[in-house]
Amino acid sequence: MTKFIKYLQDFGWTPIILAPDNPEYQARDESLTGELPNDLIVRRSHIFEPYGFYRKFTGTKEGLSLDINVFEEGSKLSLKHRIANFIRATFFIPDARIGWYYTAVKEAMKIVKEYPIEMIYSSSPPIRFCYRTESCEEVPYSLCCRLSGSVVRFEVSAPKRWFLPRMIDRYLERSVFHDAQKIDVAWKGIEYDAIEKYPELPAEKFIHIPNGFDSADYPERDIAMRARRVRGDKFVMTYSGSLYGPRNPKNFFRAIELLLERKEIEPGKVHLRFVGRTGTDLNEMFESPKIKSMVEKLDYVPHSRAVELITDSDALLLIVDDIPSVEHIVPGKVYEYLGAMRPLLLSLLRKEP
Repeated sequence: MTKFIKYLQDFGWTPIILAPDNPEYQARDESLTGELPNDLIVRRSHIFEPYGFYRKFTGTKEGLSLDINVFEEGSKLSLKHRIANFIRATFFIPDARIGWYYTAVKEAMKIVKEYPIEMIYSSSPPIRFCYRTESCEEVPYSLCCRLSGSVVRFEVSAPKRWFLPRMIDRYLERSVFHDAQKIDVAWKGIEYDAIEKYPELPAEKFIHIPNGFDSADYPERDIAMRARRVRGDKFVMTYSGSLYGPRNPKNFFRAIELLLERKEIEPGKVHLRFVGRTGTDLNEMFESPKIKSMVEKLDYVPHSRAVELITDSDALLLIVDDIPSVEHIVPGKVYEYLGAMRPLLLSLLRKEP
């Protein structure tokens, strides 16, 4: 979203940002604020979030990313985690950010009285699986019911629920698809999924604006260097992004172990670098004795540093989980990989029969 805000003024739009006041972030990169316009108007409202209670109840450490770890496989979760996840999926509809709804609508109504708002644009982060509206989307939905304003939205995915909350979730999803004047999708799979579930939706309502990379993150003076990177003693392959339950490097590591057994690669000449947040259920994979010496695990780093790391690589790794319409999903990191001008290896995680 930062990149949208950065360039909107170049196209004649003056953005006014409405955001929660001191929310629980999945990741925080203060360096990106330097890219925002100096005269940007930002309004905030209080948000009530249950994450503090979740941490105390489950014994989760402070600072551990909940958005990653709540998606570990159910059989591996403790009883407390399973109870907490059931409560979350049953009562926090559409999600745990619903505590922002009332204060956000109130503040948004103040904004539309102060400024000549022409469009309400909402963007929410993806979670996983069945597409639906998120709490962030309920705010513009409520405003549009009152103001009849234009809306462009990103549709996102939801956790698994039992039938009653799933029905409510489905109702919210349907209301967003039908009432939004335009729906902006980052990949075509979202559109295909929506029209399959709601055939009455007109295809012209959807706008496909794919993700991309900011060329300003890759200065022209570095292009030649990236195109002819001088290799060191080791072949460096980098993965940048989150890893959790269904998105993990298991198959990739199996392939590496097989190559080691065949003596087709030497451990001392290959460096596997993983940058980003990782679910605790994956720690065992990174500690495998066969590959441990080859692996470097880095936590979340500022965006500029992540760009440096993928640029300074011989090849880049893309891991995609096996989910419906996977052939239509293009993760945002693909475009930044393209900006780095490095070869790309795709690892698809298939479910075992």
